[in-house]
Amino acid sequence: MAIETQHARKFRLTVSCPDRVGIVAAVTQFFASHNGWISEAHQFADTENCQFFMRYEVLADSLPFGLEELKAKFTPLAETFGMHWQITDSSQRKRVVLMVSKEAHALSDLLYRWRSGEMNIDIPCVISNHDDLRSYVEWHGIPYVHVPVDMSNKEPHFRAVREQIAAAEADAIVLAKYMQIIPEELCELYPGRIINIHHSFLPSFIGARPYHQAAARGVKQIGATCHYVTSELDAGPIIEQDVHRVTHHNTTADMVRLGKDVEKSVLARGLRYHIEDRVLVHGNKTVVFA
Repeated sequence: MAIETQHARKFRLTVSCPDRVGIVAAVTQFFASHNGWISEAHQFADTENCQFFMRYEVLADSLPFGLEELKAKFTPLAETFGMHWQITDSSQRKRVVLMVSKEAHALSDLLYRWRSGEMNIDIPCVISNHDDLRSYVEWHGIPYVHVPVDMSNKEPHFRAVREQIAAAEADAIVLAKYMQIIPEELCELYPGRIINIHHSFLPSFIGARPYHQAAARGVKQIGATCHYVTSELDAGPIIEQDVHRVTHHNTTADMVRLGKDVEKSVLARGLRYHIEDRVLVHGNKTVVFA
């Protein structure tokens, strides 16, 4: 019998472990033995590193127990295969703190997707080192936290930012054009949870003014990169990328304008993959079950 699964509550299982025979069969049989309805299934075997990755979605109502009991019952199987795993509930909306500076294009796009219901998240606050976007953010009914930064001593700024993120109980932090380098301590507090949009196709044109660098180099395409933030500048695991074709006719101003369009779509896709538990990090690479 066909049933509507798109908007149904689901449990999401993600797994990474050493590759071996029988993983898929064991997990599938586990859910089948409890009458679990698998609505989406992805697997990938990294043959070079002998590593296996998996993401399953199971209709919550098809199982005779809740999330915590599911985790308890799955634990022995996970231990058998040496799995690094988690199971999340699609009905529990992730709390995403947005951080911005003065540019509004990435923020505006995410707020539109949030207001329209396209992005299924809660936004407890927007943090900025400038006050320019306060009225725009507060019009959306979201608290705006202005934390000025002293360029000669940034430690008080990031201490206050850290306190705000903790108070917001953030599941993820999105740097939607937040033009400050995140300190190592904050990166270590939230590994795999700070998402940045970089205005170039990494690893090319790292750092500031990448469109100007690209124009000077005479590139034929410009791009944007959504990646996790690590202590190494613009070098964290990449979640999503895209490009836009340009020619010798395009000025630097054209590249900035076209690049902003790419940035918005890449950030939105990257954040969606993250909140839907579609990104598995392995070293400095990712497996993305889009």
